[in-house]
Amino acid sequence: MTTSPARARAVRPVAASLWFLPVATRVPLKFGPETLTEVVCARVRLTVEDRQGRRAHGWGETPLSVQWVWPSPLTHAERQQALMGLCVDLVHAWSEFDRFGHPLEVGRAFLDERLPDLTRAANLRAPGRDPLPHLAALVCNSPFDLALHDAFGNLHGIDLYQAYGADWLESDLAAFLEPAEDARRRVSFRNLRPDAFLTPRRNCLTAWHLVGGLDKLEPHDLDGTEPDDGYPVHLRDWIARDGLTCLKIKLRGDDPAWDFDRLQRVGRIAAETGVQWLSADFNCVVRDPSYVVETLDRLLVERPDTFARLLYVEQPFPYDLEAHPLDVRSVSARKPLFLDESAHDWRVVRLGRSLGWTGVALKTCKTQTEAILALCWARAHGMTLMVQDLTNPMLAQIPHLLLAAHAGTIQGVETNAMQFYPDASAPEATVHPGLYRRREGMVRLDSIQGPGFGIRVEEIPRSLPEPAAARQ
Repeated sequence: MTTSPARARAVRPVAASLWFLPVATRVPLKFGPETLTEVVCARVRLTVEDRQGRRAHGWGETPLSVQWVWPSPLTHAERQQALMGLCVDLVHAWSEFDRFGHPLEVGRAFLDERLPDLTRAANLRAPGRDPLPHLAALVCNSPFDLALHDAFGNLHGIDLYQAYGADWLESDLAAFLEPAEDARRRVSFRNLRPDAFLTPRRNCLTAWHLVGGLDKLEPHDLDGTEPDDGYPVHLRDWIARDGLTCLKIKLRGDDPAWDFDRLQRVGRIAAETGVQWLSADFNCVVRDPSYVVETLDRLLVERPDTFARLLYVEQPFPYDLEAHPLDVRSVSARKPLFLDESAHDWRVVRLGRSLGWTGVALKTCKTQTEAILALCWARAHGMTLMVQDLTNPMLAQIPHLLLAAHAGTIQGVETNAMQFYPDASAPEATVHPGLYRRREGMVRLDSIQGPGFGIRVEEIPRSLPEPAAARQ
């Protein structure tokens, strides 16, 4: 029996190491009702082996953004400790996951077969608390999954995005995805691989700047508490320094007067500084579509120039769509409406589409595997795509920007780590300067070269501490 080329190239994970890298923000970042002032990044090195016994390492990294992944009355310390504990469990689980395949096959199998049990076990260690949600578990798992994809490319000496075709992936997309009921006559995933839905890589991407809820907009907003570190401290300075043309505006979602004032103030600055596009992020706080509808309608009447610049609206409603199945067509009839926190699984994207959502904001922090599969499902069903940031510093920035470079987004990519902890990525910036500084409103990916994600980790002058956990 002849073995297919793709099957012969299959790998399995055999070892893993984990580091925790703490990072403090230079200015606070408001997430809905909470504020981020520090984050711990989980960095992973995963070793894979093929059927001939050849081995290679891959790298992955994700900020464990507690406030974003786990809104809860629990303290920040309690939630962060739980996330770090699950990451340690994942070191052991991944190093023992004896499954050969392409990274999409292995990654999907791990998500289905191991992550739910690991999440339940983590919650049993602290009975009575708010349970650790699936989104949080995905973020803990993502550096391992990213490292799996990177290692596959490194082992075979190819750019990872060349590995999403039939020569490398035995299973077609029908093994992973099902079309929506109303699209079965025109959508089929049989005999298709992800390369059918990916675009040729772009090495220059328009950068979206995040206007946080606590960010100062103009010089008269300053109160003397701002950092004196050489970086801009208000929005107008950021626009001037980085040549920004796209702004994402964080809103409260429970204070219509504040939200409208914020939109019109940023809209006025955009008009005066040549900013072309805006987006509005209500951060899952809104409970009734009429809140967003009324805000948009008022903006259309009172500030039509700002309304015209508003390219899309991002995730106003609770991310658990099954628990909150709101019909959102009244919003998406006015502006494209993008799933973000909810878009952690193509099945949820399918539910969102049935409720009236029109776009998907992809994030590598929900795993590369899920990002690629959600991308394929969404594009097959005519949904618009965006790639959003989790304030990704250091290595986390590289797969994030590469996904945007191949996704064919509605406009560029959100990238804001340089706003909140720019010095954290100084070692990585010596090798990849275009990734960590926005110039003329753009980030550049020219330095991403070589196999896997093109990280070139051996060239980066970063000293790591002792691993928090390792299984060899």
